[in-house]
Amino acid sequence: QVQLVESGGGLVQPGGSLRLSCAASGDTFKVSVMSWFRQAPGKEREFVAAIQWSGGGTFYADSVRGRFAISRDNAQNTVYLQLNSLKPEDTAVYYCATDFRVTRLVTVTDYAFWGQGTQVTVSS
Repeated sequence: QVQLVESGGGLVQPGGSLRLSCAASGDTFKVSVMSWFRQAPGKEREFVAAIQWSGGGTFYADSVRGRFAISRDNAQNTVYLQLNSLKPEDTAVYYCATDFRVTRLVTVTDYAFWGQGTQVTVSS
């Protein structure tokens, strides 16, 4: 089992930045990848970014590539998502997710462990 706790959300103006954190506990040594998803009101949850827990390889959705950056601190069992050049359409609840084996990074049902989410609102 893995427990995930997100933090760092808030209200930011268009063009601004935020850094989200996801602290993991439990069987973190079994984790293969850590990912971020987001869900806007009335929309399905969508993949944002992922990072390989051991190798550090990163993957991004086209909508955020070049603006967001995912990173990890293995010693702290924490993954970060730096959000830059934020747009109103980035407004959503952002979730951290993980599992011991993930075949399809962008698929919600491939992840067993989820955090509670943190709200990001981009508005002037």
